[in-house]
Amino acid sequence: MARLKSDDDTAYEEVVRRFGPRMLSVARRLLTQEQDAQDAVQDAFLSAFKSIGNFQGDAKLATWLHRIVVNASLMKLRSKRRKPETAIDDLLPKYHDDGHRRGNGDWRITHDTAVQTSEIREQVLAAIDKLPDLYRDILMLRDIEELSTEEAAQQLEITEGAVKTRLHRARLALRESLDPFMRGESR
Repeated sequence: MARLKSDDDTAYEEVVRRFGPRMLSVARRLLTQEQDAQDAVQDAFLSAFKSIGNFQGDAKLATWLHRIVVNASLMKLRSKRRKPETAIDDLLPKYHDDGHRRGNGDWRITHDTAVQTSEIREQVLAAIDKLPDLYRDILMLRDIEELSTEEAAQQLEITEGAVKTRLHRARLALRESLDPFMRGESR
């Protein structure tokens, strides 16, 4: 840490070599394009090195870098938004007057087979991409990055209650978006 704070180039290189692959894996889980993931990691390392003097050592260096990579990845996601956002209410399930969910049926795909199929992965990523930013970010942090509710709240600077509510709505919207595909109605 002392070498980093004294602008030792070899220390910077050692940090990139040691933590780069792990941070690239983090960015890849959040971003669909390889180049975007690489750019986010590069931006994160530059940001970290510029602010290394502010690093207090309260957390491990890897934890601090992880947070910076997640933030850089989320910023990259936000900046790439080219289409207007769909309101979350438009993505949530619809219900009949009697309270039953419309289109409720069994999925032809099980959880076990879903993680092995690239077509399903593409459908899931496309459905996640349709979510409004604040819901997508929470879903990514909680379900992809596996941060705790408390950690996600700190990362996004919102309350834990807001994280729980938005995560629930994001999951409902994601399930609704995937429902026709998972039941085999669309290809």
